[in-house]
Amino acid sequence: MERIQSTTPTHVHVVGGGLAGLTAAITAAESGARVTLYESHRTLGGRARTADGPYRTNEGPHALYRGGPHHTWLARRELLGPVAPVPPLEGLRFRFRRAGALRRVPPVALLRLARRGARTAPVDSDFRSWAAGQVGDEGARAAAHFAAAALFHHDPGGLAARFVQERLVRLASLPPEARYPAGGWGRLVERLAGHARAIGVAVETGARVDTRTLGELARTGPVVVATSLDAARVLLDDASLTWESGRTVLVDLALRTRRGDAFVVSDLDAPGWVERFTAQDPGLAPAGEQLLQGQFPIGPDARKAEGTARAEELLDLGFPGWRERTTWRAEALADGRTGAVDRPGTTWRDRPSVIRGDGIFLAGDQVAAPGLLSETSFTSGIEAALLAVKAAGRRSGPSAGPGSGQPSAQPSPSGG
Repeated sequence: MERIQSTTPTHVHVVGGGLAGLTAAITAAESGARVTLYESHRTLGGRARTADGPYRTNEGPHALYRGGPHHTWLARRELLGPVAPVPPLEGLRFRFRRAGALRRVPPVALLRLARRGARTAPVDSDFRSWAAGQVGDEGARAAAHFAAAALFHHDPGGLAARFVQERLVRLASLPPEARYPAGGWGRLVERLAGHARAIGVAVETGARVDTRTLGELARTGPVVVATSLDAARVLLDDASLTWESGRTVLVDLALRTRRGDAFVVSDLDAPGWVERFTAQDPGLAPAGEQLLQGQFPIGPDARKAEGTARAEELLDLGFPGWRERTTWRAEALADGRTGAVDRPGTTWRDRPSVIRGDGIFLAGDQVAAPGLLSETSFTSGIEAALLAVKAAGRRSGPSAGPGSGQPSAQPSPSGG
């Protein structure tokens, strides 16, 4: 793409209206830039969409983790909105499948491992090998499968030890870090979009950007590409934009309410879990019904039926009579929609850089930014926006010229 000095250097363009794009647009506008956000769909949200009623499902768990940087970022702007913690009584209904049976407590080895700091785990080793040396093979296997709730990967034990351990520690923290936006992701997206418009962001929905129009946008200012990594690879015609993600079978289920149902059933025999989301947010389903969601990671060549069968095994254990109580059911194969996973020898710094050159910056959940699940979208969105504003300022200076305003190295993301 030809490098052309900007004629309106403070104009920052954001392509993509999901969490990363909205965060980037708000950050750039707060930094004094004129911002236009382009979303190809008619509605904003990306993968953070919530279905219209009566069953308000999300494309995956919609939890915000209290210890994460985006929780603070949202709260400071009064965008967090009503959030629900795990109800104490429901926490007592956390169940574990181990050796084929339903149990009330996890293995002691898993708890011991979860108390170890993330930095005690090496980057260069896989989690299975390192954890086995700490608590034995059985404990390592159970811990890896428990951590799958923040990994969405069919072989969590084969991922980098530090990457998995960071997620295990946060998942097992007490009191739980997870906070659930009331009404699902959609309510949070509405607040973000409303705030963006209120501070001057021009939001264009139904606006598809292709390679040609991207070049036209780049002539008037830096561009933040806040799409999926697959879409960014096509848009930027850059084959290097790849990184491993997870693949899961997503099962959404509405049941008639029954006292005594589990809150969560975590499978320690294989990666997967089922959670009853109406436990903390009853408004997600009609009165007298409860909404469940299960995620079951499967390998790249596995069929959806494999994940569905494992889902039904957990439902049999934790939700007796669920088949007769089912009022609605939906299934989907979530391929490459679960954020980045890091193999041994790699960290988030090795993922595709936020800085792409020629005034182009990248944001999303598979790029070089830290964080747990959606936190990566937030931290990369903030970093990409700050770099874009900085680049715009340099291009407008007296010494501006082709290629000016491009930082020379990958920075440490500001949200980290």
